[in-house]
Order: sequence, then C-alpha cells, then structure tokens
Amino acid sequence: MLTMDVCLQLAAAFCGTLGFAICFNIRGKKLLIASLGGLMSWTVFLLLAPLLPSEATRYFFASAAVTIYAEAFARVMKTPTTTFLVPSLIPLIPGGSLYYTMNYALNEKWTAFAGKAIYTLELAMALALGIIAVTTVTRMVIVISKKLRGIEKISLFHHNM
Repeated sequence: MLTMDVCLQLAAAFCGTLGFAICFNIRGKKLLIASLGGLMSWTVFLLLAPLLPSEATRYFFASAAVTIYAEAFARVMKTPTTTFLVPSLIPLIPGGSLYYTMNYALNEKWTAFAGKAIYTLELAMALALGIIAVTTVTRMVIVISKKLRGIEKISLFHHNM
C-alpha cells in the first residue's frame, strides 16, 4: 500500500534524480528516462524491504536492477550506459550514513565512527557489486553474441561454396 511517506520518498527520488540529470547536461527523452531510473531504483529498494531485512542486500539488488534498466535504455537510445546509470543511482547514495560517519570522526567518537564507517562501506560495496555483476554479464552476452554471429557468417559463407 502506498502511504504518504512512500509517495514522498518516490517523488523525492524522481525529483532528485531529475536535478542531477539536468546538472549532468542530460536533455530531452534521455532526461525523463534517467529520472525514471532514479524512481525505479528507490522503488525496488523499498519493495524489497519486507523480503530482505539487510539494507546492503537491498542496495545490491536495487543497483543491479537499475543497471539492467540503464543497459537496456542505453541500447535503445544509442547512448552510453552511464548517461542513465549515474543519475539513476543518486537515490541510493548512502549520504546520511556518510554524513554520520564523518560527524563521528570530527567529534572524535571513534567507536561510533568505526561502526558507521564499516556500514557505509558495506552499502557502497553493495552498490558497486550490483553494477559490476550486471555489467559483466552484459559484456559477456555481447561478446558471445558477436562471436556467434561471426560463426554464423562464416558457416553461411562456407556453406554457399
């Protein structure tokens, strides 16, 4: 069920992504696609909450989902994947966690700093691993499909002789 809080979070994800996409000089249809990517990334993160209690795990799956989204639209729009991926990840950036990590360090609360720093790094690593996993699989599929098309062309060439 969509509560007012969830609606506000989703609106903020869309608008925040839109703002960053404008700053990244994305225009036209690509601007809308990038903004919808940010909305999607936060939607996936929220939808997984009842299923996955670990925030880092939800970050992984949300970043993987948005990477699939960015890879697909990059091909449709014939533009680099980063055009859609970078803005779409904005809602997932653990800014609050990073803020508290630095705040604890500046106030010399070293125990709290260490705990929050590890947590922040877990979130950042989950984001990175989600991106890497999907990008790696995408590249492998592209390479394999190119090789298969090459083999198909060769076999067609030899078959006609």
